[in-house]
Amino acid sequence: MAAKSEASGAAASYFRVARPLPSLVTVLVLGYFGWVVFWPESIPYQNLGPLGSFTQYLLKHHHTLMHGGYWLSWMIHVGESLFAIVLCKSKGITNTWTQLLWFLQTFLFGMASLYYLIAFRPKRQKQT
Repeated sequence: MAAKSEASGAAASYFRVARPLPSLVTVLVLGYFGWVVFWPESIPYQNLGPLGSFTQYLLKHHHTLMHGGYWLSWMIHVGESLFAIVLCKSKGITNTWTQLLWFLQTFLFGMASLYYLIAFRPKRQKQT
């Protein structure tokens, strides 16, 4: 009986911090994307090499698409975060603070976080 409650207790509060490198990449890309969309005049394009040239091209020829893409990326992060809550409940993660951690981490880092929740396989309790 004690083993069952320990197994369900472990699942109820399962949380794993996302790896730093994919998380950093996500933050940098979204940060750069926001910088491009909201403060394009402050970007040192000439110092960014091919990225600067590509960014200038996108802003000049696809400005509306850049704005829409920026907001779409955040809406995707919101959707991933809500999906994380659904996954938490379906996998037996019932601790409210743990669910909040999954929600926030997934909102900030997207798939870099959600990957671990999708991969989590809780131990199923045997019916007696």
